[in-house]
Amino acid sequence: MQSRFRSDRRLTVRMTVTLFLLGLLYVGFVAALIVLLKSWLLVVVLVGAMFVAQFWFSDRIAMFAMRGRVVEREEYPELHAVVDRLCAIADMPKPVVAVSEMDMPNAFATGRNPDHAVVCVTTGLLRRLEPAELEGVLAHELSHVAHKDVAVITVASFLGVIAGLIVRFAFYSQIFGGGRRDQNTAAVFAAVIGVSAAVYAISFLLIRALSRYRELAADRAAAHLTGRPSALASALTKVSGEIARIPTKDLRTAQAFNAFYFTPATGKEPGIERFFSTHPSLEQRLEQLGRISAELGEAATPGKAG
Repeated sequence: MQSRFRSDRRLTVRMTVTLFLLGLLYVGFVAALIVLLKSWLLVVVLVGAMFVAQFWFSDRIAMFAMRGRVVEREEYPELHAVVDRLCAIADMPKPVVAVSEMDMPNAFATGRNPDHAVVCVTTGLLRRLEPAELEGVLAHELSHVAHKDVAVITVASFLGVIAGLIVRFAFYSQIFGGGRRDQNTAAVFAAVIGVSAAVYAISFLLIRALSRYRELAADRAAAHLTGRPSALASALTKVSGEIARIPTKDLRTAQAFNAFYFTPATGKEPGIERFFSTHPSLEQRLEQLGRISAELGEAATPGKAG
C-alpha cells in the first residue's frame, strides 16, 4: 500500500544502486570465500543462515540491544495517540510502539516492511520534547518505514556485518591459535582476512553514503507531512544538544546502531569524520528544514518550534 508520505525518487534510485553494488560485492565475497576455503556448502549455509537471521529478526535484535520493550496504549496513551494520528494522516499501517529505558534522547525504526515494523523512542526523548517536537521525530521515523529504507539498510548492512565478524574472528584466532598452522593454511587465512577487510571497507562507505541521504529524505518527508518543519528543527537542535552532554562512555554501547537513530550518538558534530558518518551534519539538516519552512510559508527559526 502506498502511503501519503511524499515519495522520493532520488532516495529510491540511491537504494537501488546501493543494493545492486552490494549485491555484486556479495557475490564476489561468497565466491572468494568458496575458493579460499574450498567448501561451498559450508560458506553458503553459514552466510545464508546469518542473512535470514538478520533480515527476519533485525527488529528483535535492535530492540534487545537497546533495551526496548513493546508498550500498550494504556501505559503510554499520548505516545500511541501521536503515532495513531500520524499513521492516519500518512495512510499507513501502525507499527509496533516501543519504549527504551534510556536517558539518551533518541528514536529509531526497524523492521523488514511496513507491516512488520517497530518505532521505538527512549524515555529520555519523551521527557525532553514538547508534543509538536515529538510529532516531528515520530513522523521522521515513520517515513523511514514508509520509504522502506529501514529494510534496505538492514539488508545492506548484512554484508559488512559478516565481513567484520570474519575479520574479528580471524584476529582473535591469530592471537590464541596462531602457532598451530602450516604455511599453506596461514596463506589462506591471510587471504580470507584481506578479502573480508576489503569487503567491509567498501560496504561501509556505500552504506554511509546512503544513510546520510536517507536521513535528509526522512526530514523532508516528515516536514511536509506535519506541515511544521520548525518543530522538527527544534527537536533536532534540542536532541543534539542533550546528547552532547551525555558522557562518551554512556554513548558507546549505542553507537553500533547509529545508522538507525534519529540523531547519531556521537556527542559532538563530526569534523573530517563526517565523510564516514551515518548522518548529515546538524547544519545541513537545519538548513534544509529552513528552506522547507520558507516554501510552506511557516514563520520559523531553526531550533524554535512554531
